[in-house]
Amino acid sequence: MKYPDLYSYPAVLSTDGDGWGVSFPDLDNCYTAADTLEEAIVEARYVLEDIMYLREKEKDEIPTATKLEDVKSNPGEIVQLIVAVMPEVRREHSQKAVKKTLTIPAWMEDELKKHSDVNVSLLLQNAIKQELNLTQR
Repeated sequence: MKYPDLYSYPAVLSTDGDGWGVSFPDLDNCYTAADTLEEAIVEARYVLEDIMYLREKEKDEIPTATKLEDVKSNPGEIVQLIVAVMPEVRREHSQKAVKKTLTIPAWMEDELKKHSDVNVSLLLQNAIKQELNLTQR
């Protein structure tokens, strides 16, 4: 089956004062959270891409997205369209990458934020290859 290159789903962003939560009304168990609204929108894209890739891989039903104007929300919540760009996601997953949680000092995170062109995952892969003297498969 040929899947589309883009999926667009509305997300509901809500804050509790300490951070932002994101849910997708059309997708069960598809949630994320972040400290700021901007980070929440970025994280929403990542979680949407991951869940849609999983649905494709498992050949699960791909639900129809609710129109943005039809999404019900509470006062103070933001309804935002989130777009998953799938060709890149499929390419990344095809290389059998696994997700790892990374802990770095806060000052490094601050420096990384100044360099949006740095791919942390690729940087880590290259550092591991160098440290372990590995060659590309």
